[in-house]
Amino acid sequence: MLANSNRRLNSCTAGSSSAAYQVPLRRLPRSAVQIRILHRDVVNRRLRFSLQSVRRGAEVIPVADCCGSRERRGGAMWMAAAVGDCTSVSDLEEENRGGDATAEDENDDEALGSSSESAEVGRDQTTEVMIAAVVTIVLGVGNRVLYKLALVPLKQYPFFLAQLATFGYVLVYFSILYLRYKAGIVTNEMLSLPKAPYVAVGLFEALAAASGMAAGAMLPGAAITVLSQSFLVWQLLLSYLFLGRRYRFNQLLGCFLVAAGVIVTVASGSSAGSLIQGGTFWSLLMIVSFLLQAADTVLKEVIFLSAARQLKGGSVDLFVVNSHGSAFQALFICLLLPLLSNLWGIPFSQLPSYLKAGAGCFLNNGVANGCNGAPLLPLLFVVVNMGFNISLLHLLKISSAVYSCLASTISVPISVFLFTLPLPYLGVGSSLPPGFLAGALVLVLGMLIYTWTPSSTTGDTTLSEPCCT
Repeated sequence: MLANSNRRLNSCTAGSSSAAYQVPLRRLPRSAVQIRILHRDVVNRRLRFSLQSVRRGAEVIPVADCCGSRERRGGAMWMAAAVGDCTSVSDLEEENRGGDATAEDENDDEALGSSSESAEVGRDQTTEVMIAAVVTIVLGVGNRVLYKLALVPLKQYPFFLAQLATFGYVLVYFSILYLRYKAGIVTNEMLSLPKAPYVAVGLFEALAAASGMAAGAMLPGAAITVLSQSFLVWQLLLSYLFLGRRYRFNQLLGCFLVAAGVIVTVASGSSAGSLIQGGTFWSLLMIVSFLLQAADTVLKEVIFLSAARQLKGGSVDLFVVNSHGSAFQALFICLLLPLLSNLWGIPFSQLPSYLKAGAGCFLNNGVANGCNGAPLLPLLFVVVNMGFNISLLHLLKISSAVYSCLASTISVPISVFLFTLPLPYLGVGSSLPPGFLAGALVLVLGMLIYTWTPSSTTGDTTLSEPCCT
């Protein structure tokens, strides 16, 4: 068609201007072409049109003077075309752009709707993370307070309480997992995921418990609080190495201030000597314990990410992870029982009688004295501790290991403040450490700095956690 049109246009140039109007040229539909002028500043040159097919791409067709008359009206080039009408080039451009403009407008509307949808989803995700973080902080505070209350009746049997929680979780988690499987929430694909990562989770948790018990028996409480902030450092390092995360300066500074705030808040009343009196070996062992805990949480995040790929965009239920991880932890705890019982000062040969006496105190059947508050307080601790672990894993699943760590860390100074109140079974509350207020302000400042997002992110290709990946 283009060759035919060119031939007719060329034959048109040989005739007179009046004959030109007799040439039966076939016009392309205006909706199918886009017309624009090239070299508008040179009027004396021959006029060229660029006919760009919307569907086929661009084809430029040179047209000589095209046996029509040209004149300038209102600053726009007008041309008497061979079909006999006088049409403004600017008008043709506008009309030919009409169909494309409509499509562009529709595309713009779709893009705007898509971006609005994305923004709405982003706000929903942020809200979900914030709610989960608040729930985790509240349960973390309750976990710390109720642990101390649970030890009031079981002050002679803390090892029994630890084992009750460890093995009780396996029973409760698998019961919940079974109900969720029957309800169709947990699928066979989720249950068929590789079990090796769960074995590693159980091993890390068991070794962390063993090393933490050993070091905790030799270190003062203030030293443990200070050393526990290494957990956040390990989180950042392991996330960098195994998850490929990159952190902005404000995030690193915020994490440092949060850790410093906790140290000042809790340990400000202790002398420098009390922080190091436990010895270098036990301090290093405690740091290793927190390394194992950090490796455990980062590994769980790896499990969630890997499961999303294996399930083709799906997400593994957190009770699948919790149940299998707790089962393997209980298995390794059983293997480590001789070591753990000796760390608690209980000869392994006396462990059965110790557990029997602890069960009697837990049931408060009158066999042991000084068990007032049992079984209510220990059960409350177990329930809240279980809820805390579930909320912590949920927060890790929807955000990151570092964010869950920060939420857990914030619960420490709040718990310290609550212990100053006259709580039941604890009597008169303790006094606040001298640097509590200053440490709390530093902690809040650290959280604000961590969550702050620079306004200009153009060209920034650094991967970083949303605040708290």
